[in-house]
Amino acid sequence: MGIRSIERALQVLQEMNMQPHSSIARLHEKTGLPKPTLVRILKTLEEAGYVENDKRIGGYQVSALVSSLSSGYHKEPLIVEAGRSWAIALTRKHHWPVSISVLDRDAVVVRFSTVPDSSMSPFHTTVNMRLPLITRGMGLAYLAFAPEEERDLIFDMLRNSNDPENALVHHPKELMNLIETVRAQGYATRSAGVEPQNSNTIAVPIFTAGGRIIASLGLTYFTSAFKAQADACARYAPILQRTSEEITRDLVRLSAAP
Repeated sequence: MGIRSIERALQVLQEMNMQPHSSIARLHEKTGLPKPTLVRILKTLEEAGYVENDKRIGGYQVSALVSSLSSGYHKEPLIVEAGRSWAIALTRKHHWPVSISVLDRDAVVVRFSTVPDSSMSPFHTTVNMRLPLITRGMGLAYLAFAPEEERDLIFDMLRNSNDPENALVHHPKELMNLIETVRAQGYATRSAGVEPQNSNTIAVPIFTAGGRIIASLGLTYFTSAFKAQADACARYAPILQRTSEEITRDLVRLSAAP
């Protein structure tokens, strides 16, 4: 059983936080709380320093102290919030670990992973792992679908890299052939010869509603589970693509929420 008075106070703060200033009449209309109750709540919040009664505007407003309530909250990227449940659902159904990565300068970084939910993961953990853009499935899924101007900036950074996994950037024709192949098939995989060789990743782009890439979604599997990479891609690439579309829809919904 919750403490009703605290619930009411939080309800008032939440409503006030969406308006530049609030009157008791408006708060009564929006919250349904009795006016005498609202007066007591506002008086308490005012004495605690979270609310100010500004007679010049004829109403109440939240004070700067309200911002301290969010000091301990470190919000994940919205794309993680939109994709988390979909990634978990994929792992529960297909058992393999699923990850969401976002661009970080010259690589992608895993921001969410279902490795803890998978009984068949090649890795103990992948969150915060940096993955090269050319040789790794999740990196290539982002790079191939990035707009040309963004891709050119990324290429400039990769040319200054000493990482052998970025070496293909010095062979622009081969690199563009690879990118065109990924764009045509709609998904990317890890390059042959890149460790660990006992597994592979199939990855697809995640787009905003406007069609701009925002992240990549990948599923990692043991290669010994399939006779050929093509078999794994045929099974999972369409599933990942449909999931990516669902994540985009949830991203739009979350972006529109107050």
